[in-house]
Amino acid sequence: MTTAHATDYAWFEQRYPVLGEAHCLTHVQGISADGLLRRFDALSGREVAGLDAVVAAWEAFDDGEDEDVEALLGDGDGDDGDGDDGDGDRLLVAVTELDGWALAIEPYGYLGSLHEVVPRLADGTRLVSHFRNVNAVDSFHWWEHGGCRLHFEPLFADQRDGSDADAPGIPELLTACGFDLGGERTGLHTEAAFALAERLTEVRLDPERLEAATFRLGYAPRP
Repeated sequence: MTTAHATDYAWFEQRYPVLGEAHCLTHVQGISADGLLRRFDALSGREVAGLDAVVAAWEAFDDGEDEDVEALLGDGDGDDGDGDDGDGDRLLVAVTELDGWALAIEPYGYLGSLHEVVPRLADGTRLVSHFRNVNAVDSFHWWEHGGCRLHFEPLFADQRDGSDADAPGIPELLTACGFDLGGERTGLHTEAAFALAERLTEVRLDPERLEAATFRLGYAPRP
């Protein structure tokens, strides 16, 4: 197991300020990036190189200027009869593969945090996801063998549920990642979620890896 700590991810918000405000990262073990897109029921779009390009694609998508999604929805998928191409009912998901895991990154997204979506994403394998929105609402999920092993809000890591929520070693693991279990709220809970995800997956994220990765864009329906 790695020894990742919250301070190892202090770069994330500085390097990717859009994602620092709101993001959802979902790791699913042993499946391909395209397989993960299928679990999101996403339309598969183009490939882009690096996370900066993912953020740029999301900005175009958010502004309604994504030609890729227009082409994908041009067959009438999502058309309500009023000329709406349906992209307002979809979220951008970018997927890649790292160290035997498929990784989905959702700028300003949340699908990988939803209780009605996570079981489908985790089916038959292991899932680790963490989410934060612009209002500092956050969540962390660890699923395995069809069940939730650990779920909590990183800001309130002392309040947990799941089969391993209070298993031996879990409080120590959370503390080692930088979470404060004593009721004091620190400013590093988001970074600690990245550290915990690394410890559970052994997938190390850094700017060099993220910019070297090739991402497939997908457009997933809102539940």
